[in-house]
Amino acid sequence: MFHKEGYKIISIALIIFIGVNVAAYVAIQIREWQFAILAITSAFLILVLQFFRNPKRNTKINEVTIVAPVDGKVVVIEEVYEKEYFKDNRLQVSIFMSPINVHVTRHPISGEVAFSKYHPGKYLVAWHPKASEENERTTVVVKNNQIEILYRQIAGALAKRIVNYAKEGEKVTQGSDSGFIKFGSRVDVYLPIGTKVDVTLNQKVKGGESIIALL
Repeated sequence: MFHKEGYKIISIALIIFIGVNVAAYVAIQIREWQFAILAITSAFLILVLQFFRNPKRNTKINEVTIVAPVDGKVVVIEEVYEKEYFKDNRLQVSIFMSPINVHVTRHPISGEVAFSKYHPGKYLVAWHPKASEENERTTVVVKNNQIEILYRQIAGALAKRIVNYAKEGEKVTQGSDSGFIKFGSRVDVYLPIGTKVDVTLNQKVKGGESIIALL
């Protein structure tokens, strides 16, 4: 199953794959070269397909758990000052996505979208200390009767487009699609101070399934 954001790129990749290999078969009579071109174009096609994959995730919807919004590795767990929306200290949990991770962003909790804003910006590497403030990013806040949390999609050096589906006032379900980041990046989650974090640094998590914190 592939994400809708990849349909156009996958179609173009398939056309290139077929066109190059048909041309190679017609124009090149050396079988070894034909196989080499087939291998290279197949690797390219596989990379495109794996990047836009959208595996089904079995989210166990629960009002007392916060699930990872994306696949990747936990790279930051620290108390910081969140100055865009809350304007107070929050517990930041950051998840870094490599190009081979699933890049679907999912809602970490069920509730109502209270805030959703896009910020144009730079393309510093995703782990750069200033990436969360200077890179292209989107900020989304979801709240319910239990908690209000903020998560931020941050573009990286390779990510040239962030897609955000969250609309203010919309009701969302934990684990459902919130957006997509193309070609590597990170997502920061801001939790209330005192929230019990249920992950450790360098731990790998799955979006929509792994629990990152408990109320």
